[in-house]
Amino acid sequence: MIGLISLALTLFTLVLFVRAILSWFPRPTGVLATVDHAATTITEPVLAPVRRYVPSFGGFDLSFIIVFVGIYVIRMLLRV
Repeated sequence: MIGLISLALTLFTLVLFVRAILSWFPRPTGVLATVDHAATTITEPVLAPVRRYVPSFGGFDLSFIIVFVGIYVIRMLLRV
């Protein structure tokens, strides 16, 4: 069971990373637009609640960092 949770967290982290990278560039088209839409659909339910409580800092969206740290903490707790 812990292995499945670890796999899900790893996949979510990868999708979150892809979304963060794609957010640095102008709106993609073609295949990248599909990837961007899928990444947004998967990650937004987690990022949106964090964004409500953490304001952006000088144009930077800190919700990504907070979610990355949260995933790291969960992974560390699962290894206990």
